[in-house]
Amino acid sequence: MWQENWQSGQREEQLSRLENESEGWDVIIAGGGITGAGIAREAARQGLKTLLLERQDFAWGTSSRSSKMVHGGLRYIAAGDIKTTLHSVHERERLMREAPGLVEKMSFMMSHYKKSFPSPFIFNSLLAIYDFFAGRRYRKYHSLKETRLVCPYINEENLIGGTQFADAVTDDSRLVMRVLREAQKDGAAIFNYVGVKQLLKKDGNVSGVVIEDRITGKCCELKAAVVINATGVWADELRSEMVDEKKIRPARGSHIIVPFWRLPVSQSLTTHHPEDGRPIFIYPWEGRIVIGTTDLDEKSIENVEASMTRAEMEYLINVVEHQFPSAKLKERDILSSWAGVRPLIASGALSPSKEKRNHSVWDDKGLVSVSGGKLTTFRLIALDVLSVASKYLPSYETKPHAKTIFSQYLPKASLFSALPSYLKNRLCGFYGKDAESLVSNAESSELELIPGTRSTWAELRWAAANEAIIHLDDLLLRRTRLGLLLAKGGMIYEDKIHKICRETLGWTEQKWAEEKVRYQQIWERHYSVPA
Repeated sequence: MWQENWQSGQREEQLSRLENESEGWDVIIAGGGITGAGIAREAARQGLKTLLLERQDFAWGTSSRSSKMVHGGLRYIAAGDIKTTLHSVHERERLMREAPGLVEKMSFMMSHYKKSFPSPFIFNSLLAIYDFFAGRRYRKYHSLKETRLVCPYINEENLIGGTQFADAVTDDSRLVMRVLREAQKDGAAIFNYVGVKQLLKKDGNVSGVVIEDRITGKCCELKAAVVINATGVWADELRSEMVDEKKIRPARGSHIIVPFWRLPVSQSLTTHHPEDGRPIFIYPWEGRIVIGTTDLDEKSIENVEASMTRAEMEYLINVVEHQFPSAKLKERDILSSWAGVRPLIASGALSPSKEKRNHSVWDDKGLVSVSGGKLTTFRLIALDVLSVASKYLPSYETKPHAKTIFSQYLPKASLFSALPSYLKNRLCGFYGKDAESLVSNAESSELELIPGTRSTWAELRWAAANEAIIHLDDLLLRRTRLGLLLAKGGMIYEDKIHKICRETLGWTEQKWAEEKVRYQQIWERHYSVPA
């Protein structure tokens, strides 16, 4: 049985054990985003000897930079892609049931204007199908007067009303961590900053991998019955060792975050950009307001972080100026930004927005690759991948199952009695059963909210001690979101963060200074207002 957590200080011992593993693995998964996490979760619960490797940090790529929405894809109905919408809506409802506090219902509002598409009748007709798939009615039409009350500051020129409906919102990086923990508890070995450097082959078929510890540079060979390539937008890179074929169309989506008081939107507003008609969301998340997303072809997908351009920033500010002219939002109001690259499957469409969001799976002689798809349907993607891989896995059961994604438990009432209900729900949703240890080991003062966020210092301390933190950006940008939600990437609380890192990670003053410089360079280049 492999280590059931990532306690600080045990990485070297676990990697040494990995290096000496001679029996081989049933499944080695390259990629620690939501797709890889979902595959590891399903494989491990079936009793397969499972190893997941991520060459950067968990959720470092697309899975920490999405729009944070667990949605059914309403626009896919209009495009005729009923199957994708049906599956997505069912998975959305499942996630809200299984992970309250982590995946939460969010109200959406579509404003309607005279002579603008879609009309209230057309939009509500689409929503009738959407709600039918969900098995419950979320939609409600609001009159002009009601829309003004629900959406203050909205542009009222030619406004005739609005339609309210529902989807869900999450912290995508925390969703990845929760799924990885489920896989870990079922026996999967999971490492960040360890990458698949090369495939091993025997008689033309994949027989294992050469792995590299990205921290020390050490390499070793590992055997596997099947290797699964779940590297998303980088899937062509590993596939190139088996086939000369490019399937991925990288598309960049960028967002900006502003304080809630500058744009007090209580629900997600769906609006069409005045320049190109593209749907843009303006929505509350973690006590802030997010505006996004763009959709542009990304020319370079080297193993580096994506960044928003000034043109994208101006594009997003423009849609706010159009929809909320009285808010007078300015560049100086932006707290942070983020950009992610979606792995679309290329079909020759003129723009990324026209590409379908379906996932694809390829089997290249023991290298099973997957890319595309939606955050919402990660469970279904995992089952499809393992079905294809099952020819190499005689013990894998390919029949559909109704097992839950997340282990269910009842939190101890006495442990959480002093916490407000919203914080209890959040901690149980974000951390599952680990919430008990997080709360029981926290000082009472550390369970208060960090000003400007919905996070607590106890979460920061827990993550540092138990969630495979290698660099400061792992802690501030992915395990917690202080780097996105607070000024200066969270370093306005440098003394507190420094203290936690020193106590839980054992960092020396020199190590802290190095990590601080590294983090500030990353934040300025990839998460601040573009120069």
